[in-house]
Amino acid sequence: MDSKKSKKFGHHYHYVDVRSDNLEQFRVIGWVKDKLFTVIYEAREDMAGEYYQLVTLWKSTKQEEELYEKNS
Repeated sequence: MDSKKSKKFGHHYHYVDVRSDNLEQFRVIGWVKDKLFTVIYEAREDMAGEYYQLVTLWKSTKQEEELYEKNS
């Protein structure tokens, strides 16, 4: 993974990086209530403009929790 960054959305920080095997897919790690989740989404574009397509969502693994803590 590369292009890593921590961003603030509202009152919460979340971690974003780009999957190196597909530059249009992004991984986001962030809090929903009291649990840390990971989302993979794709940035797509059509005639109406850019939009985001959810690929998958899961409760973050220990490795992802550590990655989030290290980068936020």
